[in-house]
Amino acid sequence: MSQFVTTSDENSWFIIANPTSGKGNFSKNWKLIEQFLNAKYIKYSYAFTQFSKHEIELVENAIQNGFRNFITVGGDGTLHHVVNGIMMQRYVKSSDITIGVIPLGTGNDWIKTYNIPLNIKKSIEIILQNKTVLQDIGVLQTKNTPLTYFNNVAGLGYDGYIVHKLNTLKKFGAISYLLAGIYGLFFYKKSIFTIYCNDILLREKCLMTVIGLCKFSGGGMQFTKNVNPSDGYFDISIVKNFSFLEVLFNLPKLYSGKIVHHKKVATYKTKEISIVPKNLTSFIQADGELIGTGKITAKIITKAIRFVVK
Repeated sequence: MSQFVTTSDENSWFIIANPTSGKGNFSKNWKLIEQFLNAKYIKYSYAFTQFSKHEIELVENAIQNGFRNFITVGGDGTLHHVVNGIMMQRYVKSSDITIGVIPLGTGNDWIKTYNIPLNIKKSIEIILQNKTVLQDIGVLQTKNTPLTYFNNVAGLGYDGYIVHKLNTLKKFGAISYLLAGIYGLFFYKKSIFTIYCNDILLREKCLMTVIGLCKFSGGGMQFTKNVNPSDGYFDISIVKNFSFLEVLFNLPKLYSGKIVHHKKVATYKTKEISIVPKNLTSFIQADGELIGTGKITAKIITKAIRFVVK
């Protein structure tokens, strides 16, 4: 159930849709998407993902066939894999590619930074207006996995553990992030992190370290301070040795963004950061996708991809 054309012009869009998104309503949502697109005379081709990371292959094929404009239909994971496909291909400059988003996923955290609504018709209208920004992209290097690119937020520690548990809880929808977070409060074991950024060496017992390009992660939590996704810098938040009760008491601040002002949270702006956890089984997440464990180095690629925003 997919469509592909062999040529494209500058006004054509290639849609990559995840049929497992949409809380079981994908078929109904896809019909609405087609209706709105056709009513607006938008030229498009499309393909449905059939397996994990299929987006990367679909992106490469579409670019080879002349497409430079993409629309993702799904959640943060679908967008993450499309971004990785764009950054991994070597046919055109990544900054020549434009991405629009029709959000159908569980968390939909990236869209919150740009105030893109969780509404099919309104998100398509935003794509039609074609207001774009060139956003920075992060790249993660780990010991045992290939380079991973991210467009929203990456992290090591508690948030990685939440993503690890989330795989068994996604059936509960948006509340699954909260459930995974509560589970992590009981079972996640903090580790000593050795952190190097801006010629500063830190050694802290940490709940987690967050590497931010955008504002939101974990289903609406805000761990980053004064983010600008196009300023050429990561926004780093090092959440230190919070106790169980401190995390519980400060839970509202995780959603309001006020957590960054807590005395046990240190924030930095940097272009590169390396983190070595004493516990090498500490989970690493990027855009809500589990990518590995252990040591990471993150570097920023400035103004790498053009995104359609509100």
